[in-house]
Amino acid sequence: MTARYAIYYAPPEVSALWRKASAWLGRDAFTGKDAARPVIPGLDGLDVGALTADPRHYGFHATLKAPFELAEGKTESELLAAAADFAAGLAPFEAAIAPAALGRFLAFRLLDGDADMVTLHAACVRGFETFRAPLGDADLARRRKANLTPEQDERLVSWGYPYVFEDFRFHMTLTGAIRDDALRERVLAALQEHFAAESGPHRFDAVAVFRQTDRQAPFDILARCTLRASVAA
Repeated sequence: MTARYAIYYAPPEVSALWRKASAWLGRDAFTGKDAARPVIPGLDGLDVGALTADPRHYGFHATLKAPFELAEGKTESELLAAAADFAAGLAPFEAAIAPAALGRFLAFRLLDGDADMVTLHAACVRGFETFRAPLGDADLARRRKANLTPEQDERLVSWGYPYVFEDFRFHMTLTGAIRDDALRERVLAALQEHFAAESGPHRFDAVAVFRQTDRQAPFDILARCTLRASVAA
C-alpha cells in the first residue's frame, strides 16, 4: 500500500494542549499509542469513542496541506528535509484559540490571528506542491460527493484539496459530526470547560509532517519542524 503524507499544525508534544486533546481523542499521534480518556463532567453516558473516531484517525491537528501521496521521484527523506528548510524561513506567531462549533463539528478555532494563519496555510499549500502526486479517480470521486462549487472543484484538481485559500478555515478537530443541536451544545459546553486553561493565546511555532502508512492506518507524526525566522525578518 502507498503511504500518504500531510503538512499539519500540531502543538508541542510536551504541551498541556497536546496531552489533553490527545487524551480526549483517545490516541497520541506522537507516540502512536492509545491515550487514556478523561472523565468529563456533563458527558455521562455519551459514547466518546464513537464521537471522536474520525479525528482520532488523523491525530490532533490543523490541516495546512491535506494528505497526499508522494509525487514520482520524490522520497520521504526529501520531504522531511524540505519541511525543515521551509519552517526555518518562517516566523512563529501568536493567536487566540478556543473550542467552538464549525458546522456540525466541534474544534479548536481561532479567535483572532486569521491573517497570520492564512499566510502560513497558503505558504504550505504552495510550498509542498512539488511533493504531491495528482489525485487518482477514486479520490476525486470521493471529494466530489460533497457537491463542490466549480471553484472548489478547480482547486481540488489543481491543489489536491477543495478547501484551500478562500475556503480555508483553521480548525483542530475535536469531534465528528454531531447532528443533534442540543447534544452539540452540551458537548461544546463541556469541552469549553475542560479546555479552559488551554484556551486563549497560543504560540504557533512549527509545522508537522504526518504519515499514514496505508489508507486504513492512522496518521502519526514523523517530524515537527520549528518556525525559526525572526519576527522582524
